[in-house]
Amino acid sequence: MKKIYVSELKNYFNQEIEISGFIDNIRDLQWVQFVILKDSTGKVQITIEKSDEKNKDMIELISNLTLESTVKVKCKVMENPKVKLNGMELIPSEIIVTSKSDKELPIDIKSKDNALRETRLDWRFLDLRREDNLLLFECESYIEQMMREYWYNNGYKEIHTPKISAQAAESGAETFKLDYFGEKACLSQSPQFYKQMTMASNFDKVFEIGPVFRAENSHTSYHASEIVMLDCEISWINSVSDVMDEEENWIKYFMTKLKEKYGEKIKEVFNVEVSDVKAKFPRINFYDAKKIMKEEYNYVGENPNDFERKEEELMCKYAHDKYSSDFIFITNYPYEARSFYVMKDENGVTQTYDLLFKGVEITSGAQREHRYDVLKSQIIEKGINPKDLDFYLDFFKYGCPPHGGYGVGLARIMMRIFEIDNIREATLIYRGPTRLNP
Repeated sequence: MKKIYVSELKNYFNQEIEISGFIDNIRDLQWVQFVILKDSTGKVQITIEKSDEKNKDMIELISNLTLESTVKVKCKVMENPKVKLNGMELIPSEIIVTSKSDKELPIDIKSKDNALRETRLDWRFLDLRREDNLLLFECESYIEQMMREYWYNNGYKEIHTPKISAQAAESGAETFKLDYFGEKACLSQSPQFYKQMTMASNFDKVFEIGPVFRAENSHTSYHASEIVMLDCEISWINSVSDVMDEEENWIKYFMTKLKEKYGEKIKEVFNVEVSDVKAKFPRINFYDAKKIMKEEYNYVGENPNDFERKEEELMCKYAHDKYSSDFIFITNYPYEARSFYVMKDENGVTQTYDLLFKGVEITSGAQREHRYDVLKSQIIEKGINPKDLDFYLDFFKYGCPPHGGYGVGLARIMMRIFEIDNIREATLIYRGPTRLNP
C-alpha cells in the first residue's frame, strides 16, 4: 500500500484516504475537536464535529489521547481556505491509535530553547522531531545526493576504504587504538593513504563519503570524535590550482542545487539565506593573509604557521566585504603546519590550501608528493621512521601520476550553511570526549 504524506494531500481533495502520523496538538473545544497531525513532510488539521453522533467513539479517543502518539486515520480530504494550516482539513471516519506516548515528555520538543543542549542530546530521537531538525537532515541528504551527482557526472569512482588500519594517516597520538586479533591497530583518521593508493592504481578520480575518527580531547563547538568526511582525489594535475578549481566547481554545483530546491524553506525556518556562489572564490597566500589581518584589522595571531579561529573569522569577513564571497581559499601554508605527504615547490613553498566558509575552515587540500625519493626524505624530515610507512611508500615505487585532493567535514558544512553555532546540533548523533550515548 502506498503511504500518503501530508505534502501530497492537495492531490486528494474530496477523496477518501488513509494517512498516518504523530499527534502534534489537540484543541478540545465545546463543539469541535481540532487535531494537528504531523509527519516528516508537514502538518494538517483533523476536524471532528461533536454534534455528529457517528463521531462519538473518535471524540472519546481523542479526549484521552496523549501528544506524540501515532495514529492511522481514515478520512476525507477537504479544501477549506478558512483553515490557516495548508487551507485544508481532514474529516475522519475512523482513527486507530498505533502507539501511545507517555503523557510527560522528558524534553519540550516544541522549542529547543526550553531545554539544555546536553539534555536534548540525551533525548536526541525526540529532539530530531522538531521541524528545523527534520529540514536540516532532509537538506543534508539532498546535499550528499548532489555531491555524488557532480562526482558521477564528472567521471569519478566512489570507493570504500577500511576504517581499521595498522597505521595512522596523520598523527598517531590522536587515534583510537584497538586490539586486532593480537596486533595493534587503530580506527582510521582519514582515507588519505588509500585515496593515494587508488591514484597509483590508475583510478584517475575517486571520492568517498564515510566516517573517520579523531581521538582529540577537544570540547570546542566545531570538533567531534567521529565525523563524516567527504574525500576526493584526482590524478594528472598540473598544480594545486587544479584541485582548488575542482573543489570550487563541486561546491558551486551542490550549493546552487540546494538554494534552488530548499532556499525559501531554509530562510523561512532558519532565517538564513543560502550563500550565493556565483562569484569566484578568492585565493590568498597564507603570508599575505597574515599581513591583511594585521593591516586591516590590527590583529596578529599567536601561531605564525597556522590560523586561529579568530583569524579564520577575519579572513571570511574580508572575503565577504571585498569579494562578495562566503568562501575563501588560503594557500601555501608553512610546511611546519602540514603533513609529510604534501608537495613543496623548488622554494620550499607547500602546494596546499584550506578553504574557509563563514568563519570556519571546512577543507584541507593539497597537491601530494608523488615522487618516491622526495616523499621518503620528507618522511624522515618530519621525524618519522620510513620503515613504519613501508606499505605506503610502496605505492610510489612503480609509477604514480601527479595527483592531489581534499577532505571536507560534512557537519562543518552543515553548520555554516545553516549558521548553527555548534557541531553537536549539525550531527545526527554526536560523538565527543564526554558523549558515547545514545
